[in-house]
Amino acid sequence: MTTITEPEFLQKRRADAAAEAAALALPEFKGEVGWEFTPITELDLAGLDVAAGGAEDEAEHVLDVGLEVIRPDDEQSVADGVLVMGLSLAAERHPEIVERHLGSVVTARTRFTAENDARWTDGTLVYVPRGVRVAEPISLTTVHRQAGSALHHRLLVVLDEGAQAEVWHQTLSADLEADGMTNGVVELVVGQNAHLRFVDAQALSERAFVFAAQRAVVGRDATLDWVTLGLGSANGKVFLETKLAGQGSRANVTGAYATRGRQHLDYDTLQEHAALDTDSDLAFRGILAGRSSTVWRGMIQVDPGAQRTDAFQESRNLLLSKQAHADAIPGLEILANDVRCTHAAAIAQIDPEQLFYLRSHGLAPDDARRLVVEGFLEAIVGRLEEGPVRQAVAAAIERRLAQMLGG
Repeated sequence: MTTITEPEFLQKRRADAAAEAAALALPEFKGEVGWEFTPITELDLAGLDVAAGGAEDEAEHVLDVGLEVIRPDDEQSVADGVLVMGLSLAAERHPEIVERHLGSVVTARTRFTAENDARWTDGTLVYVPRGVRVAEPISLTTVHRQAGSALHHRLLVVLDEGAQAEVWHQTLSADLEADGMTNGVVELVVGQNAHLRFVDAQALSERAFVFAAQRAVVGRDATLDWVTLGLGSANGKVFLETKLAGQGSRANVTGAYATRGRQHLDYDTLQEHAALDTDSDLAFRGILAGRSSTVWRGMIQVDPGAQRTDAFQESRNLLLSKQAHADAIPGLEILANDVRCTHAAAIAQIDPEQLFYLRSHGLAPDDARRLVVEGFLEAIVGRLEEGPVRQAVAAAIERRLAQMLGG
């Protein structure tokens, strides 16, 4: 077992964050912007012991990679200077990378981000040097193992100029009946003319809280392709933000969530255009059953001088029961005058005319209902290019639909 001595800069960072966390209150329902729809009064943060995560084979994976993949290692086992290793070990062996980038992307300070900064136990660094293209996907798994505990985990992905990589990350529960909390911070640094595909899936116990702050900074002429799935947890909030910081940068964000029972998921997305000639395209789709509820709040922000911005966002939700509830709140904040920004939002029940049409052609009621739901989600799967990512996302959604619809 590798003995790790965290460098002074990281020890200081943890100590400063612990002091900051102690002075910050938890977000108050309807008392703080962004938390109007997500009450967390049942969260006893002080009563949750901090525990490290489990091994990846302790949980059932939601993303079946089905490929030869790269996984974290104590040593630099990937060719061409690529690093895929534990974050504490990386801070000790490669402080010039970790000190420069850790905390440089997720800068908003809340009780959750401060707690994470001080107390993370599970962390990974993915670093791809200039001009290097990683052929195989990099597969990372975070497992909440101990019931009644808080797992703080952190992911830092850095692609230097002209680099290319594909990173898959999934957050899972070892026990699908366990309570507790996961609190994650993801920081993505996409350098000039680099390309990152990031696939993230959450399939936690439906009794656990989930909180996350995920943010990317995309450099000049760089591309980010971000796919996110929210399938588990009982309650929580995810901030998902992209900053197009360099001229000519582009980001595609594709999200899907599927809730049942009394689950509640809250996604807060931001597309910040901070440079000339930037493009962003965000699409979320959700299916809701039982008495579950979801919130999607999206903001397109165009900074002063970010001319020739082209941005789109949409959220469409399909309610499978009369008790399910969804809120979709798009927003625009435009401080430049040569832009094209559009948004769309919709919430609907299954169309009875569609069911009637399918049943009139011989389909059983359950089969007709499933076909309508699959067709609704096909628009999300269809945004992904043919290949392993599309296959894995489609399979994950299909398995979740089987849980929600039966069969």
